Amino acid sequence: MTPNQQEALPQIIKNRRVELGLSASELARRAGVQKSTISRLEAGERQTPKADILMAIARVLGLSNTDLFVAADWMPEGELPSFKPYLRAKYGDLPAEELAKLEATFAKVAKRHGYDGNGPAPGEDET
Repeated sequence: MTPNQQEALPQIIKNRRVELGLSASELARRAGVQKSTISRLEAGERQTPKADILMAIARVLGLSNTDLFVAADWMPEGELPSFKPYLRAKYGDLPAEELAKLEATFAKVAKRHGYDGNGPAPGEDET
């Protein structure tokens, strides 16, 4: 993982875990992984997290697999990240407050237009 990804993945996991009021131990229990795995991921020490571990964590945290895969530099074929991880990967040098404002603005626009976060079905956006 790049240095930005080593910061992004831990931030995503820890921020969402804290937002949900889960301890690292509880996240580990629900995801079926060792607490040390969560601790190392959140500390940015795990260089190459396994896809199945990321998927289990994403499920517990209510995140898309793709968001965590992108943060960890994994990109499943045929999937695109949601706006937040894309924005942080592309413009991660912007101040955190500015990124948060962009995310909030995008969420409002998406909601106003009925975007549900699922995106088009396969072939729907192809001509």
